[in-house]
Amino acid sequence: MKAVFVRRVLAGIAALLMLVVPASSDEPAAPKAFLDGTGPGWKPLGADDFERVNCDPETWTWKGDEVHCTGLPVGVTRTRKPYKNFELVAQWRHLRSAGNSGIFVWASEKSLDGIKPGTLPRGGIEVQVLDHGYAEQYEKQTGKKPDWFTTHGDVFPVGTSKMKPFPPLSADGSRSFPAKRLSKGVNEWNHYYVRAINGEIRLWVNGEEVSGGTNCEPREGYLCLESEGSPVEFRHLRIRELP
Repeated sequence: MKAVFVRRVLAGIAALLMLVVPASSDEPAAPKAFLDGTGPGWKPLGADDFERVNCDPETWTWKGDEVHCTGLPVGVTRTRKPYKNFELVAQWRHLRSAGNSGIFVWASEKSLDGIKPGTLPRGGIEVQVLDHGYAEQYEKQTGKKPDWFTTHGDVFPVGTSKMKPFPPLSADGSRSFPAKRLSKGVNEWNHYYVRAINGEIRLWVNGEEVSGGTNCEPREGYLCLESEGSPVEFRHLRIRELP
């Protein structure tokens, strides 16, 4: 009887351990980096750090560290100085369903020179800023599921620029698709952390790394905020230059 009692006690303890100790997993945890852009080396980016390229004077309206974009005309505003190696944090939100925008990294002076209103840079690495309604609209109009874009932080080369995208990839292999879908919807603030070093770019969406690429060319240039037909807001833009 005593041996049976001991076996029952041990079995009970084992069952309790199974309840309180989580099962181990071979999958490594995704690296998180929810940075607020404060600390040594970080500086804010505001109205004085940007200049008009091919938008109207009223397209971009700054209030402190927050900027409102009307979305019209299509075009960009760029930083006054180029950057090579850096970290960038930014928050953004779309104010209308199906809104489209983006952050351009390493856009060369040549890719921006002389572009007219209604056009986008001829080069650069785009970090997509897209509302979920865009995919819904695409499906309604075409009857197809989008296989060439997502609304969760695609990273891809534009025009003359080059990049080897990290998987998962778009159907044509040109874009780095997000490994996780973490973007929030219209009127909700999203947090981006971008790390761009020696031709490699990585994007964290709302605290988790999701997409990026390497072998970028060029690997130095301007940062641009994109106006693409719909109102969008950015705030808390912070940058830290790296060696």
